[in-house]
Formats: sequence, structure tokens, C-alpha cells
Amino acid sequence: MKKGFKLLALVFFISLIFTNCKRNNESSSSVIEKIKGEEIAVLTEAPNVPPPITRNYATKVIVNLEVIEKEMEMMDGVTYNFWTFGGSVPGSFIRIRQGDFVEFHLKNNPNNKLPHNIDLHAVSGQGGGAAATFTAPGHETQFSFTALNAGLYIYHCATAPVGMHIANGMYGLILVEPKEGLPKVDKEFYVCQGDFYTKGTYGEAGLQQFDMDKALKEQPDYVVFNGKVGSLTGDKSMKVKVGETVRLFVGNGGPNLVSSFHVIGDIFDNVYVEGGSLVNHNVQTTLVPAGGSAITEFKCDVPSTLILVDHSIFRTFNKGSLGMLKVEGEEVKAIYSGQQDDRIYQSEGAPQSMPDVPKVASKPLTKEEKLIQGKSIYSSTCQACHQADGKGIGGAFPPLVSSDYFASDPSTIAKTIIHGLSGKITVNGKTYDGVMPKQTLSDAQIASVSTYILNNFGNKGGEVTAADVTKLRK
Repeated sequence: MKKGFKLLALVFFISLIFTNCKRNNESSSSVIEKIKGEEIAVLTEAPNVPPPITRNYATKVIVNLEVIEKEMEMMDGVTYNFWTFGGSVPGSFIRIRQGDFVEFHLKNNPNNKLPHNIDLHAVSGQGGGAAATFTAPGHETQFSFTALNAGLYIYHCATAPVGMHIANGMYGLILVEPKEGLPKVDKEFYVCQGDFYTKGTYGEAGLQQFDMDKALKEQPDYVVFNGKVGSLTGDKSMKVKVGETVRLFVGNGGPNLVSSFHVIGDIFDNVYVEGGSLVNHNVQTTLVPAGGSAITEFKCDVPSTLILVDHSIFRTFNKGSLGMLKVEGEEVKAIYSGQQDDRIYQSEGAPQSMPDVPKVASKPLTKEEKLIQGKSIYSSTCQACHQADGKGIGGAFPPLVSSDYFASDPSTIAKTIIHGLSGKITVNGKTYDGVMPKQTLSDAQIASVSTYILNNFGNKGGEVTAADVTKLRK
């Protein structure tokens, strides 16, 4: 009886395995369609996205992607030897349709020094294609795959040491649109976060090299969108109009940090969780894992400058993960009024302060170098309050434009950054009563941003040195 029961259980177990395998095979084969024609994939550089796919059939898509090792800016005045897919960080955006048969060509530029490959998370197969694409400089490799699963997927280099290749910028996104396509929106953008590890500290000028020790400790100097501090600010901000719907294809190349992606000033109507088919609604902040993605959709209801951030917030204001989406159009007071009142309110408590700044040795910079570095520091640290044009925010943050507050004593800027400021001040005839906390910047960084402010926004010019800042700390 026991033997019979065991035999019956074994037969049931084996049949279950075959049934599951059959179901899995049916699931995979159900998306394999007859291939009609062929086309060359349109690849775009962030924040641009290839146009939506309108065909209702599968085709052969030829993807040509070149690996290029090149020196580019990490921030103004700071360069880095990036390893790239397509010459940009993140790599080129690839857009295909579920069921497409993809012929993938990976080309390693002859001027490169190292072999590379590619692991596409959209691929069902050994290493996501990595095993088939180990490519030496001056060589081209090819493999093919069928896009079985719809979704938004990361791709990255998987050549050893894998972490180092990713940390040098070798990641990007591939979208596999579902057969029925994605819902129509007015604008689509490509935003991909990455963390970078350099020998020098944040903002230290010149060519920076990769620091393996910091990478192992997961202590990045830069956390940025689209490969550079300020890549999506100022003139490079994304632009839409009031009433338009926006879709952001958001990736996180890592290699280490999880992103808490948030857009200040709007709410995600839809979030395709981890880039898959599960859709969540009315989301404030969505997690994007290292090596993962998310698709966010929202409507821009009122004119504003929406701020894209990693809400692990020190990364945003001290390491660079800040972007802007400018919404232009008529105000809708019923949705957002703007400030309606400003009155005196006396509260208890001490002024806000921040930890003392450790002294970091830095080589002297020329005035020109300070202006370049200062612009980037202003963009990542000061701009949120004082605005890109230096005009500040009425009743809250004083203007820097033609400011009489520091006209007679340029060192006032540096003193304010070092020690913070609270209480009433008068700037250009208007009274402000707020708190500016101390800033955690090095002496050289404070000198650079002070010099930048003095020589911009209609101010009279001047220069602050790191030595000046050191004296002002005492």
C-alpha cells in the first residue's frame, strides 16, 4: 500500500513538472509571432526617447550599438573617463515591440583600451547576451533574441570587474512595448540615475579617476541623473505645457544605490512598478532598484518648475541628483493659488544649523576655474532657494541679483555660507526674515560659489580664495 502510494505520488509529481513545463513553453511560444520585414532601430540619447511603435506586427529589428571610451564632464570643471554605450551616459535608449526578433550588433571602437560586452535584462538567454558579445577593441559581435516579455529593462556591461564597468557609465534602458502599445501621452523622457566614485571629492576640479575603495564601501561622490550634475537643469531642463501628460522612463544603473525617485510638485498618476505590467496609482515616491526601472506617468496641471530628485535627499542637494521639468502655461488658481498671505509669526527654538565642515585640502584654483566649479555648486546647492536666475523667491529667499547686501563687503557671502544666517535682513529695499543653515562645503567650494555669485547676476565682481574662507571660519 505504501509502495503504491509512493508510486502514485511520484507519477503525480512528474506529471506536474511536465504540465508546468508545457505551460511555460506555451507562455513563451505565445508571444512568438510571424516576423514581417525588418527595420533599423532608432536609438536616442537621454533625455530623448524614440517615437512610439505604431505597427501591429512583429518585425526583425537591427540594433547597432557602439562602445566608446571617452573623457566627458561629470560637472562643470570636473571630467571623468566614462565608458559608454553609444557615446553617452546613460547609453542609447532602445525601443522595440514584444515579439520582435532582434539582431544585435555590439561594436567596440578601435580606439578603446578594453574589451566589453552587454547584458540586456530583456533577453532570455545566457548572461542576457553577455556570453555572446565579449568584444575586443576594433571588433564587432552579433547575436539574436526574441523579445518575449514586455517591460522597461536595464542593460549594462558585464565584463569583469562588472561593478567597475557599470560604475564608469556602462548602462542604459531598453523598452519592450506590449503588443497593444502603451497609452498615448503628450511627452516622453528618458531619465537614468547612476552613482560615481572618484579619487577627488565632490566638485574637485580636473580629470578624476575611478576609486575602487569608495565603490566597495558604497560611498559615491556623485549621484546624478543622465551622467552629469546639472544634465537636466537650466537650459537643459525638460519642457512641457500645462495640461500635457508626461511619461518618464526612469532607470537606475547603480551600481550600488537604490533610488527613491520623486518629482517635487506633482503626483504620479500611474507607476509601472519596477518597469513591469503592475500599475500603481497616485504615488508620491517610487523605489527604483539598482539594475532596475520604473515608468511614471502624470499630468502637468499648473505652471511650475517640477524638481526631479532622489528623495534620499542629501544625494540631491550635495551629490547632484537634481533635474527640472519646466511646465509653461496659464495659471489655474483653483488647483494652486500661490502665496496668499505673509504675516509675522514668532516661534520658539534655536536657529537651524548643520554639522561643522571637515577641512579638506584642495589645490588653489584660478578665478576661471572657480567660476566653472561655482556654477555647478550653485546649481546643485543654492538654486532651489535663490533660483536659476538669482532672483530668489519673494517673501522667502532674498535675491542675489544686483544685491546690495554684500556689495560693500564681498566676504559677506562666504560668511553666510559658513555660519548660516537667521533673523531680519534687508536686501534691495525689501525685508526678509528667515533661516539659512550652514552649508557642508569645503573651503575651496565655498570660495568657488562665492566668486561665482560675485561675478554673476549683475553683481560687481570680485574673488574669494580658499585661504579667505579658512580665516572666516575662525
